Amino acid sequence: MKSFAYIIFLSVVAALGGFLFGYDTAVISGTIRSVSAQFGLDELQTGWYVGCALMGSVIGVVFAGWLSDALGRKPVLFLSAVLFSLSAIGCMLSGSETELVIYRIAGGIGIGVASIVSPLYISEISTARYRGRLVALYQFAITVGILSSYLVNAALLKYALSAPSLPVAWLQTVFVGEYWRAMLGVGALPAFLFFMVLFFIPESPRWQIVHLQETKASLVMNRLFGKEAASRQIAEIKELLRSEVKTNWRLLWQPGFRKALFIGISLAMLGQFMGVNAVLYYGPVFFEQAGLGRDSSLDFQIVIGAINVVSTVLGMWLIDRIGRKKLIYSGVSGMIVTLALIGLYFLLQSWYSLLPELLLALIGLYIFFCAISVCTVIFVLLSEMYPAKIRGAAMSAAGLSLWIGTYLIGQLTPWLLAHLAPFGVFWLFGLMCIPYLLITWKLLPETSGRSLEEIETMLQ
Repeated sequence: MKSFAYIIFLSVVAALGGFLFGYDTAVISGTIRSVSAQFGLDELQTGWYVGCALMGSVIGVVFAGWLSDALGRKPVLFLSAVLFSLSAIGCMLSGSETELVIYRIAGGIGIGVASIVSPLYISEISTARYRGRLVALYQFAITVGILSSYLVNAALLKYALSAPSLPVAWLQTVFVGEYWRAMLGVGALPAFLFFMVLFFIPESPRWQIVHLQETKASLVMNRLFGKEAASRQIAEIKELLRSEVKTNWRLLWQPGFRKALFIGISLAMLGQFMGVNAVLYYGPVFFEQAGLGRDSSLDFQIVIGAINVVSTVLGMWLIDRIGRKKLIYSGVSGMIVTLALIGLYFLLQSWYSLLPELLLALIGLYIFFCAISVCTVIFVLLSEMYPAKIRGAAMSAAGLSLWIGTYLIGQLTPWLLAHLAPFGVFWLFGLMCIPYLLITWKLLPETSGRSLEEIETMLQ
């Protein structure tokens, strides 16, 4: 069990990239009102303030796979840690809207890099039996990061509203007058921790074998799996590499892998149009439209964040027990029902006075169904559907579609709320769940319990 404890340690370290991903994307929810008021932003400008980091994520995923295939998984994780730190400190000290956007984009690049390389690294050091849960640990870390950002936002807002008098002028500005700076700047602390612990993990042994570093890979795999299992896995990987063509991108378009690429891109993008990130980014706005004040809205958002964390734990427990597809069927069906009810809530609210707690319950149920299925499964699927030689490039292609979808949701949600009204927005999200279910049913193979090499052979 010593080797399994070591695998867990490596997975937790890599998953810290997910924590930073979650914090950096969700912390924006507590700053939207204050930043928009301070800089006089309209609907589209507000969307750009939210979406600029997501545009940075698109840039990050374009280069993450190529860099991780060329340089290794570990150096690229270091890069993401540096970008997270730079973004947090830069946002806190920004003197203008332009500077704020530039540093948010830098953080977004770090998010994009981490979203590809962290689950990829975990997948490549995991055993087949526990790979689903270990890769899902990355999604769990995202939810913990999201909840942490909500807790930090609420605490800093309450502190600022108490109007303390601090002895240093810049501290007064950061923590009281322009408290959004503190919300964004706190992210530098976990980013620095991530940077430091990366010194204690090895390079991915599968990457080392691809790059003819079998001696180094053997040392790592012996420690991970034991000598006998390590020798068997190394032989399997080498056999698959001998059968693959030389050009990575040409391999992507071969029949088996073309199908896997289409599935990954489709599920990654459609998952963003089903509304979860609109709730995570703009949740306080929705609750304010239900009649809550700003501080109460942030408290409600904490409840949503806590439901997200607990539901993800349940999804991690289920993913290797009942399989990827059954989780998707049950979760997405529940999402369709709850999205329809949330839309109905906002429609009826225009005529009746409804309790905000009812909206909280409905959104909480929606997050529950989403977290146990789509959010838990997507990074697992993307990390296990592609062959070793082009895994980074293929994940970048799927990750690019994921972040394009996320950017569009972040950018367009304020505009959609203004033109479709909240009930129309949530019903639109519900409609987008239907093609997700159809692709899963017709095209997605069940990958639970199979090694990466078995999945590759099955797709070929």
